[in-house]
Amino acid sequence: MEVRYLPNEQSYQRLNTSELRQAFVCERLFVPGEVNLVYCDTDRAIVGGIIPRGKPLPLVASRKEMAAEFFAERREIGVINLGAPGTIRADGKEYPLGTKDMMYIGRGVKSIDFASQKQDSPAVFYMVSYPAHVAFPTALVHRNDANRTELGTVEAANKRTINKYIHAGGPKSCQLVMGLTELSTGSVWNTMPPHTHQRRMEIYLYFDLHPDSIVVHLMGKPDETRSLILRNQQVVISPSWSIHSGTGTGRYAFVWAMGGENQDFADMDPVPMAELK
Repeated sequence: MEVRYLPNEQSYQRLNTSELRQAFVCERLFVPGEVNLVYCDTDRAIVGGIIPRGKPLPLVASRKEMAAEFFAERREIGVINLGAPGTIRADGKEYPLGTKDMMYIGRGVKSIDFASQKQDSPAVFYMVSYPAHVAFPTALVHRNDANRTELGTVEAANKRTINKYIHAGGPKSCQLVMGLTELSTGSVWNTMPPHTHQRRMEIYLYFDLHPDSIVVHLMGKPDETRSLILRNQQVVISPSWSIHSGTGTGRYAFVWAMGGENQDFADMDPVPMAELK
């Protein structure tokens, strides 16, 4: 498990591109046959990429970083499948996940295994975990059951669909809120005008990008922004003081996950466009 200690709202301003990426970007989470995890000191978030090939891959606790006997001993987990059909086995019960299905795994689940239904077309699991203080039931949310909201316009190049899976009106969770946003063809902007939310941090995974496409992700304080180039299946960590917005060279999608003081999706601190620098 890799550990990240994020810069604060002053020190990031002095970092070069390589140093910014080392702090905020997870470039290679998804490796066939491996479970790759990154532990972030901000809100104790853990992100991971899992691609099962052959035998199932177990999710195990890192004793050094987590001081736990099993991964979900004091944690909750959100997992989405971005690949071919797969299966998650939680304490012996199997849950089949199709493409863009999401699963909530509650605190106290001792055994978690990931498998692909076909080895030549593997599942691609992406997970985000936060500490949890209450045990809520494990739940599977199919793609078609997500709460959908249409936002944006073609004229502003930001027409998009927000799909909420784990949220206040869905499966119960302690602090995790998670879903995905899909941009329409011809739209490239997300979350502009931007916002921050002092009470929560957020994590983005960009996906469904063409191999030659990029997303220019904007981060930093509104009056001191920085840009990061993101490619397919790369993750960016956004602390509470940072904006999180992006524009692509073509359509794309991203999984968003939040943890912190509340689960109110609309709890944001808007940034007027005139204040951006």
